[in-house]
Amino acid sequence: MDGGEVGRMAHSSIGVLAFLVALAASAEDGKPSDPAAALAENQECLECHSEAELEIELDSGETKNIFVDAQKLASSVHAKLACSDCHTDLKGKSSKHKATAFPTAREFAVNYSDQCKQCHFANYTKTLDSVHHDLIARGKLDAAVCSDCHGSHEVMSAAEPRSKISRTCAGCHEKVSTVYAASVHGKALLNDESPDVPACTDCHRSHDIADPRAGAWKLKTPQMCGSCHTNEKMMSKYGLSTTVLSTYLADFHGSTALLQQGEKGARPMVALCTDCHGVHDITHVNAPGSKVLQANLVKTCQQCHPDATENFPAAWLSHYEPTWEKASLVYGVKKFYAVFIPFIIGGLVLQICLHLWRVVVNR
Repeated sequence: MDGGEVGRMAHSSIGVLAFLVALAASAEDGKPSDPAAALAENQECLECHSEAELEIELDSGETKNIFVDAQKLASSVHAKLACSDCHTDLKGKSSKHKATAFPTAREFAVNYSDQCKQCHFANYTKTLDSVHHDLIARGKLDAAVCSDCHGSHEVMSAAEPRSKISRTCAGCHEKVSTVYAASVHGKALLNDESPDVPACTDCHRSHDIADPRAGAWKLKTPQMCGSCHTNEKMMSKYGLSTTVLSTYLADFHGSTALLQQGEKGARPMVALCTDCHGVHDITHVNAPGSKVLQANLVKTCQQCHPDATENFPAAWLSHYEPTWEKASLVYGVKKFYAVFIPFIIGGLVLQICLHLWRVVVNR
């Protein structure tokens, strides 16, 4: 057993332990406070926390502003909760309580975000499998926790409007977001609020976000893209073909990718959708900078086939199915074999049957 495997087992054990601890905690904490009692408690807390300059000093010497905007709190989805429903370390303490000590401002946020599991346990368990939780478990506390995405006191509906999802992710992934905003998907989402184009979570998911650099995740990208691009109702709005997935899987690249999906720890060995069309920088196929535009296609192929010549892309049918208008020679050969192969097989079967009949008759 190598060191990496031992590390993975140890990390898995940590995840299981965290799951069990969270389960016990959620059972102990019970239901949120009564709305009337919650309102009274919150008003008492706001006597101090409504002061814009209210700060505490942390062990690191950092100062943490603990002002709470009463209006934002009242309009949040958690408006009926009591402060101590989330700040469980302060439950039962008076309004003149001593501040809970945390070493750093980041540990303050990470620790309090862990309280979300009391009510949102199903989503919390999903985060245990996420790339963010994996980083937190390794001590990289800059990775996103609940409050980084949803906010703390001003928690609102996560996907209204849908563009809010990608704007939230941009808080940590600024460079990726800038590229995405200029893409065909990003423009439609951020400028037009299109309900059809993917936001970040449509591809990466929300709570159980996988590592996009992992081979297993990459190999699933054709099905991921196909979830929208095989939807006839959706694609008809934009005049796009719904055969992109089937034609890809029927060709060498797609067939190989499909076979690799069953291999443990496999790394992609063939071109996937993102290798040709881009990842966050996807453009319209006819756009001047498109990687699959005829003028740019050789350069795209040369990423995997460095010796590819100008004629190389001509051997590929793209996502078209052969017709008399498109690739007529290929279409003609397919039709010929569709008749010729059954004719040959049928003739062989007939010959065998006649031979057997003759043997029986002669006997």
